[in-house]
Amino acid sequence: MVDICSKINILYKNKDFLVLEKPSGLLVQPTKYQLKNTLSEWLLNNFPKIREIGEISRPGIVHRLDREVSGLMVVAKSKEMYQALVNQFQEKKIEKKYAALVFNFPPKEKGTINYSLGRNKKGKIVVADYLKKIKNTKSAKTFYQVKEKFFYPQKISFLEIFPLTGRTNQIRVHLKAIGCPLVGDKKYKIKDLKLIPDFKIDRIFLHAYYLGFYDLKNKWRDFKINLPLDLENFLNKIREKNG
Repeated sequence: MVDICSKINILYKNKDFLVLEKPSGLLVQPTKYQLKNTLSEWLLNNFPKIREIGEISRPGIVHRLDREVSGLMVVAKSKEMYQALVNQFQEKKIEKKYAALVFNFPPKEKGTINYSLGRNKKGKIVVADYLKKIKNTKSAKTFYQVKEKFFYPQKISFLEIFPLTGRTNQIRVHLKAIGCPLVGDKKYKIKDLKLIPDFKIDRIFLHAYYLGFYDLKNKWRDFKINLPLDLENFLNKIREKNG
């Protein structure tokens, strides 16, 4: 079995922060179901002093990606940078962009999905605007832009995603709400909507490829990465079939 933490790629690091590429399959912080093999544990093992930064269960971590989602994350290595990043997230100064492959075509070539989110009785994140008895709802906005459209093996769209807020599962829930669930998403899917057997993918096709923020000298830092090889190969296979 391959150690998932061995796939973590550090793009940049200094005394205040590090930027890394999280692989799909890696849990960011421990849960009651899994305490080991998390990004938090890896950070503590490789940067012991980070234990003093932020929360105990998520040292230096100011944002997260779902287990199956890959991409860029920034982690604070100093208390000053931690607070600076927290403030930037609150003030919506940090920029994140995702690449996503979804079923169907969105209603417009580009637009903003503006649905409040909340948890249902089972604890699942859902769109709260049209549901009753959903408590503690939070506003959420996601901008999308269509980059490519495919008709084979069915209607599929390659999107660029700009989350304007940072709610849990926001992108996944919002895309499902407009009838365009992510390819490979087993949790937020539409019944009977799946790829034909020749087109299989073992993960969610969602990748955080761009991240920008200000450092402690108020200098804009931005980072960009390519799609992971498995997603790139999958997308190219669809491109080939669509001529």
